[in-house]
Amino acid sequence: MPRTTQAGLSAAPERKLLARRRQRRPEYHMSLGERLLLGRLVRRDEDAFNEIVRAYSDRVYNLVLRLVGSHAEAEDIAQEVFVTVFKSIETYRGEAKLSTWILRIAANHSKNRIKYLSRRRTTGQELRDGSDATEMADEGKAPAQAHFASPEVMFEAAETERIMQKAIAQLDEEQRLLVVLRDVEELSYDEIVEITGLPEGTVKSRLHRSRMALKDLLEGKLK
Repeated sequence: MPRTTQAGLSAAPERKLLARRRQRRPEYHMSLGERLLLGRLVRRDEDAFNEIVRAYSDRVYNLVLRLVGSHAEAEDIAQEVFVTVFKSIETYRGEAKLSTWILRIAANHSKNRIKYLSRRRTTGQELRDGSDATEMADEGKAPAQAHFASPEVMFEAAETERIMQKAIAQLDEEQRLLVVLRDVEELSYDEIVEITGLPEGTVKSRLHRSRMALKDLLEGKLK
C-alpha cells in the first residue's frame, strides 16, 4: 500500500486553497457614476437620496410584498428599508451592486417582520384569504404577468397568481426568500449569495428543496 508522504500532506491544503480561489466570484467594480452618487449619498445630499428612492422603491416594495404578503406591512417595511439605507450608507463598501445591498437590507427587514408577525400569529393572513395575492395579480406584480385579450384568461391568471402566492406564504422564511429572489425577482445566483450570505452551493441545494416543497404545496391546485 503506498504511503502518504509529508510533501503530499503539505500540498493538500494548498490545492484546496487554490480551488477556493478559482471558485471566487469576480469582484464588483463601481462605475464612475456610481462612485459620484455614493459620494453624494455619504454627504447626505437630499437629491441623491431621492434618486435612490425613485430608482429602487418599486423593487424593494415588490420584494417585501412577496415575502410578507401584506400591502400595509410592505409599505411600512419599504419605508424602514430606505431609512436604514440613509442611516448606514457609510457601511456600503461597493463590494456588490448598490441594488443588491439595498435588497439585502429589504430581505433582512422582511425576515424580522415575519418573525414578529409569526409571534402574533398573523403571518400571511392576507394571503390566506387570497385578497392581497389577487390584488398583486391585478396590479401586474405577478412574475410573468402579461396583457391578455379575454377576461376569462385574465381571471385564470389572477387565480393562478393567488394560488401561487398562498403556497409561497406557507414556506418557511428561508425557503420563501430563495424562491422569491430566484424565481420571482429572477436575480442571479451571485446576487442571491450577496443578499443571503450563503455559499452558492448552499443556495442552489436549498433552492432545490424549496422548489420541491412549493411543488408539493401546489400539487393538484394548478390546472
